[in-house]
Amino acid sequence: MTFAPELSCPTIPLSNGLQIPLFGLGTSHHGGYSHEAIVYALTECGVRHIDTAKRYGCEKKLGDAITESGIPRSDLWVTNKLWHGDYGYKAAKKACLDSCSQMGVEYFDLYLMHWPESSRPGCSNREMRAETWRALEELYKEGLCCAIGVSNFLVHHLEELKEDCTVVPHVNQVEYHPFQQPNHLMEYCRQEGIVFEGYSPLAKGQVLSNPTVLQIAEKHSRTPAQICIRWSIQNGVVTIPKSTKKKRIQENCQVFGFQLEESDMAALGGLHDGRHVSWDPTNVE
Repeated sequence: MTFAPELSCPTIPLSNGLQIPLFGLGTSHHGGYSHEAIVYALTECGVRHIDTAKRYGCEKKLGDAITESGIPRSDLWVTNKLWHGDYGYKAAKKACLDSCSQMGVEYFDLYLMHWPESSRPGCSNREMRAETWRALEELYKEGLCCAIGVSNFLVHHLEELKEDCTVVPHVNQVEYHPFQQPNHLMEYCRQEGIVFEGYSPLAKGQVLSNPTVLQIAEKHSRTPAQICIRWSIQNGVVTIPKSTKKKRIQENCQVFGFQLEESDMAALGGLHDGRHVSWDPTNVE
């Protein structure tokens, strides 16, 4: 089988030396999975970074799509996430093994705690995060996960984890787009050597009709989506747009052949209004 050439996508190093591709394809529940689209992204667009989660309910299908694509597992970066219903030491280890089995893979390149809140009564969120993280540390040492991290964690969650555990998360994946720019959190992650990864780079479509975005898109003869993804990547953020449409996936990949000017970056940087289009972890202790 012949493939389209691998996307010429830059990588950035994690604190353990692994290189994570700056661009990936996200999947989600609520119609956020398409078998054809995944195979197309891998074989026709050269995408090599796929992000999923147990919560999305598409692990087996995604594993089948990866197999069908014929891309060697060693050429892919696969991220999966542990849902908070599986928090706790034993449950977390079992869930990771189950997810590997569902997807037909022997390891994950990156495995994340999906949410900072525990769903188990009678145990504080901090205790449960620490207990769960110890399981992830072991999975990391055993080689079942090449890197481990968290998702939707804020500075105080990360600070507590640092005090309670041994391995600092390699990645923190949070909502990131022109309307939601958690600069304090980004700066903290940089200082601590935690790679910052952003989901929902298009704010679930809300950013695509913004006049500033449209003006910059026209200036560069690009689409609004390409401008937002390029802005995120140019800020050094690992960016994982989701789409189930082939045309959109192809469009979203074409963000490495141009550069936004400083004035463009500043204009987009001025759009922050604090809105969340996804889960808001602000009130999680």
